[in-house]
Amino acid sequence: MALEISRSQIPDKPALEGLEAKWDSAWEAAGTHRFDRENATKDNVFSIDTPPPTASGSLHIGHVFSYTHMDLIARYQRMQGKNLFYPMGWDDNGLPTERRVQNYYGVRCDPTLPYDAGFTPPLEGGENASSKAADQLPISRRNFIELCEKLTAEDETQFEDVWRKLGLSVDWTQSYRTIGDEAQTAAQRAFLRNLARGEAYQADAPTLWDVTFRTAVAQAELEDKEQPAAYHRLAFHAPDADVFIETTRPELLAACVALVAHPDDERYQHLFGTTVKTPLFGVEVPVRAHHLAQKDKGSGIAMVCTFGDVTDVVWWRELDLPNRTIIGRDGRIVADAPAAITGESALAAYAELSGKTVFSAKAKTVELLKASGEMIGDPKPIVHQVKFFEKGDKPLEIVSTRQWYIRNGARDETLRDTMLERGREINFAPDFMRVRYDNWVNGLTGDWLISRQRFFGVPIPVWYELDAEGEKGAVIVPGEDALPVDPASAPAPGFDESQRGVPGGFIGEVDIMDTWATSSLTPQIAGGWERDPQLFHLVFPYSLRSQGQDIIRTWLFSTMLRAQLENHSVPWKNAGISGFIVDPDRKKMSKSKGNVVTPAGMLDEHGSDAVRYWAASSRLGTDAAFDPQNPKQIKIGRRLAIKVLNAAKFVYGFPAPAEGLADSVTHPLDIDMLAELSTVVEAATAAFDAFDHAKALEVTEKFFWTFCDDYLELVKERVYSTDSPQGQASAVTALRSALEVMLRLFAPFIPFATEEVWSWTHDGSVHVSEWPTAPTEAKPTGLLALVGEALIGIRRAKTDAKASQKADVTSATIGGPAQLQLALDDLRDVGRIATIDFVESTEITVSDVVLTPTPLEN
Repeated sequence: MALEISRSQIPDKPALEGLEAKWDSAWEAAGTHRFDRENATKDNVFSIDTPPPTASGSLHIGHVFSYTHMDLIARYQRMQGKNLFYPMGWDDNGLPTERRVQNYYGVRCDPTLPYDAGFTPPLEGGENASSKAADQLPISRRNFIELCEKLTAEDETQFEDVWRKLGLSVDWTQSYRTIGDEAQTAAQRAFLRNLARGEAYQADAPTLWDVTFRTAVAQAELEDKEQPAAYHRLAFHAPDADVFIETTRPELLAACVALVAHPDDERYQHLFGTTVKTPLFGVEVPVRAHHLAQKDKGSGIAMVCTFGDVTDVVWWRELDLPNRTIIGRDGRIVADAPAAITGESALAAYAELSGKTVFSAKAKTVELLKASGEMIGDPKPIVHQVKFFEKGDKPLEIVSTRQWYIRNGARDETLRDTMLERGREINFAPDFMRVRYDNWVNGLTGDWLISRQRFFGVPIPVWYELDAEGEKGAVIVPGEDALPVDPASAPAPGFDESQRGVPGGFIGEVDIMDTWATSSLTPQIAGGWERDPQLFHLVFPYSLRSQGQDIIRTWLFSTMLRAQLENHSVPWKNAGISGFIVDPDRKKMSKSKGNVVTPAGMLDEHGSDAVRYWAASSRLGTDAAFDPQNPKQIKIGRRLAIKVLNAAKFVYGFPAPAEGLADSVTHPLDIDMLAELSTVVEAATAAFDAFDHAKALEVTEKFFWTFCDDYLELVKERVYSTDSPQGQASAVTALRSALEVMLRLFAPFIPFATEEVWSWTHDGSVHVSEWPTAPTEAKPTGLLALVGEALIGIRRAKTDAKASQKADVTSATIGGPAQLQLALDDLRDVGRIATIDFVESTEITVSDVVLTPTPLEN
């Protein structure tokens, strides 16, 4: 059970500074946010599948935005009496981490090198000081992984500090790492079961390849970027006349396997079924018809190469064309020419391209084509979309490789329909985000490629038998009780290490899993799947997945897929989707664009409650603009948090009513104020239940400022006065009741200021107190609004007379509905009016204001 938080003294001058450290420490010591396993039941647990941020560098403002949204729901549900299972994970393996380690330490991995037990990296803390491979020191795989583990551990500590300062109410005893043993075991177990059921398979296929990282890239990781290019008009030779094509990839001529035109294109129908010869290389290739050819693009007939883009892959597969791949995994033209290239001049032309980068090969090919007269005219510049790895710097190439895949519904209509149906079982907040999920599932073009040719990640847990000639044979798998395993360093079951790589022995898989193959199992990893069945039963399916909209296609879909394949279930009931943070020019903030704001300094400068207020002001699914030079919403949030402190100090400055008068709200204005607050509680509760935190904040904040600007002023004289003990008691009781309700309404949004105020009068934390219910059953009469309007009229009259608001008034006439008379005494006191003449009317009016002459005027 959690420990209690003791009361603290009301300070003379309440301030926000220092509250984050004070209350984070207190919450941790008291276990305020701890999951209560002992008293957990399936019905009372609210479980959150928390996004594990990539531990490779620094958090950015987008993290603060979306993680605050998640925490608002967490804090609300905790106050509703739910037992929160709210873990935190760190996504610490994969390409971003490796790239950061390379740049940070000035190293790169070379698996052929031996381990150096005393290795010291050439750089320490050199952020981006060594971003070129030529400048990086090659080190062994084991040395490289050790550096990855070291740097991610340091980054995770810094991330946790930021999250604590932001006030995320996660249970830090439930944290995990995606490279940790438990995560590796879960990922490898799931893979082995996928393999046993036929859902995981290995295949040789054209693969999107990042030449910088030297690894395959999945469809979900693609990003289209506009790039300059040029159309080159080339002549292919037919017996009767040349056929002209226009291509942006002349360097792939040696990989050409066909020309393709639309079946309805009359210009080329006579060529279908014939062959033409390629320029430079003289290879005969067929002319075929396919509906994907575009009659209005270029010359209307396209060169099919293996492989220039994803359309080439479709044509190659559907037209059953040969494979003449010439681009290697290093992004250079391979040494050996395709077998179809013969003849002395053709081989000589290819030899001039061999070993060159794609860029250099293009330039050389153009030079050769100009010399041969087979390029017509000059290149025509264009700008077009090119596919990149989302974290890469160079366009992707397509190479033929053997990779591991998991079936995702792209080629299985039944599974695709099941995934669409599962999507309909999830409550998307906002609902329009469901369309992005459906569009992704319907647009899948290939199974999920999960293998990566990298080093820091979860090993694919298989070995291969070697036959008498040393060729790969059957796959060998470990038992689940042996997990986690690393086939690159551990021998296969039934073999010893001396048999590695020898005929009749074995060889271990050296590829690792894509980082999404592990993070797609966050519900299983955090929930103790197969490790702690009781816990898993309590938390799965989870109550909430909260995330950004940009990873619906990756994290959300892949998690849905893994839960379907393994658990035949949705992984959670609700998906809260945050929008993007955009800069003042409405451009999405991202590291690649260089417009990211890091949150640590912002939290220091403005305070965490202010930053949380800014994030909470935006509804789920909507983008929020942020200008670091003029953060208006953050300043408003800071003003609100300070006002809560000061208003509370004022309210608690009056002792509680004496026995017999306590809990007695009798004055009509006090009753109506609490009735108005009751409607706010109902509206805020309904909004939170609908995952509309911004609406809950809006209605609460609006009432709070009315409370401060109008109600507090109206009853101030009454709470000071001893003339009417019952009137005073009514006001004090109403003030305290309202404040305690508003503290709980504000608690999810500004947790530090509300906890500070709560501690002045309570033991325990506001964050484990009950969510407020309506403070009165009375229905609002509108009296508070009427009095507030009259107060505005009195203030305006004094302003127009260029008098102080503290100026005494001899007499004034106030018009309004008869109900207004119920609060004339409070109006008289606050306006310092000796005599009020009331005139019943439909509208509020203040007239005939006679200021009391000052002694000097007398």
